[in-house]
Amino acid sequence: MPLEQLFGSKSRAKLLRLFLANDGEDGRFYVRELARKLGLQLNSVRRELFNLESIGMLISEGISGEKRKFYRLNKDFVLYKELKMLFSKSEFFTENKFIKEIKESGKINLLILTGGFVGVKDFPTDLLIVGKINRKILAKKISDFEKELGRGINYTFFSPQEYKYRKDLTDKFLYGILEGKKIMLINNSGDGQI
Repeated sequence: MPLEQLFGSKSRAKLLRLFLANDGEDGRFYVRELARKLGLQLNSVRRELFNLESIGMLISEGISGEKRKFYRLNKDFVLYKELKMLFSKSEFFTENKFIKEIKESGKINLLILTGGFVGVKDFPTDLLIVGKINRKILAKKISDFEKELGRGINYTFFSPQEYKYRKDLTDKFLYGILEGKKIMLINNSGDGQI
């Protein structure tokens, strides 16, 4: 079941997903930033922020020298842990839907989730795709997925020839992915082990 049905609003579900995914120090956002990041109407964002703050899920604060009001997640909210777990499970289904769409977009030889998908922060890429696929279609699908997740995705796309070339050169970037923490979703690279 999509979370917007459970929470009664697509805007509310997107806001909650964003706040729960960014519940650290960098998890403060202002209204226009949220509308832009999530592709939502400003009035819709204001209304949902008001609703979420009124039940204690969000806290608003002004920052000295700033005219804007910033919102952040209230980690002391009574249902914080339960919501975090629910959205984590929901993200798994969103990822599966995205992966299915990528697989159907062309001939994929290699598809690896890494970085943010496996809990490694500040990794140079979150997704490695090797194959033959229209780059514009891929960029659109990833952009849509980013909006749905409420966060950016760094991805790397190689043609099979470029992948082979980089692998033969023992490219540091590529081997960082291949030897690091990852989830291998497709491995039809034809080179046996990775």
